[in-house]
Amino acid sequence: MAARHADVLIIGGGLMGFSTALHLAKRDVSVIVVEKDSPGRHASGVNAGGLRRLNRHPAEIPLSVAAADIWRHIESLLGDDCGARFPGQIRVAESDADMRLLEERAALVRSLGYTHEEIIDRDELYQRVPALAPHCKGALMCRDDGYARPFHALTAFRHKACSLGVAHFPGTRVDGIERIADGWRLMTPKGEFRAPLLVNCAGAWAGHVAAVLDEPVPLRPGAPMLMISERLPPFVQPVLGAASRKLSFKQMGNGTLLIGGAHRAELDFAHQTTTLNWARLATSARTVMALFPQLDNVRIVRAWAGIEAFMPDDLPVIGASSVSPDAWHAFGFSAHGFQLSPIVGRILSELILDGGSDLPIEAFRIERFR
Repeated sequence: MAARHADVLIIGGGLMGFSTALHLAKRDVSVIVVEKDSPGRHASGVNAGGLRRLNRHPAEIPLSVAAADIWRHIESLLGDDCGARFPGQIRVAESDADMRLLEERAALVRSLGYTHEEIIDRDELYQRVPALAPHCKGALMCRDDGYARPFHALTAFRHKACSLGVAHFPGTRVDGIERIADGWRLMTPKGEFRAPLLVNCAGAWAGHVAAVLDEPVPLRPGAPMLMISERLPPFVQPVLGAASRKLSFKQMGNGTLLIGGAHRAELDFAHQTTTLNWARLATSARTVMALFPQLDNVRIVRAWAGIEAFMPDDLPVIGASSVSPDAWHAFGFSAHGFQLSPIVGRILSELILDGGSDLPIEAFRIERFR
């Protein structure tokens, strides 16, 4: 079988891979995306879909703010709104200590020159979320944060990229990566793929690619759990978190409640299987009931876990390889990469084609693990 050729090879057909492919294709670069499973099988299609600037690590704030601008006009990029909604995101304070914590956070963000995170008092909190239990003191809010539908978004990125000429090969496991005279060769059960440039967007498997490139990283795969309820009448619009509890809580347009809390399933990474930990899911449920006691008898109808890539500092790797001048990385988003995906693809396209980006990405260099 003859080798297939392109300008750029991307390993990983999730949001980062297809966002990068899309931005490259918009500049007339030929791209092949190789994905060992189906698109969105792991992190990209099964996450909570948060469009969150709220409570970002300071290093991520510039990227998150730039990504928010793209998400507000996502239909102009993709021809699809991805189910994006912007009712705000709120971190609730349940005590005076929580309020002090949130006020310190708001002051930190202001000191960095940003104003998107602001304290709201108890009265405004209950105007926005009247169903909330009465003990809360106030909150930290990003007024135009929100959420989108992850698999819908991944599909929109993929369709747009492919409409621009990107070649996509799902179910194509990479068995070997070899440096050759004119670039890179990928060996797969479906034949060889060759290109001068290589991008590692392999998610939880990106550590394997980095190791082959002789720049190993301490990536840990994990499986965050989510659960969804039966449909309920509308009663909450913003996405909710809590200052001192693990929680991600939203009511979707169809009335279901999507509940997460960063609790993880048991993961057999070698076999790509997860086993839900119901005790940890019960912790998330108790957190919800502490804030909304009226949900005590609501039924949970489904729960799942996706396989994500976690880094020790919870910051992603974004940028050029430290050892290969014609390779780049975007992985390790530690369960909070969904909102960043359109800007990460743009950044990688700029690094590849222009040699730099106007956004600060030094904190994400792979060299920090050497």
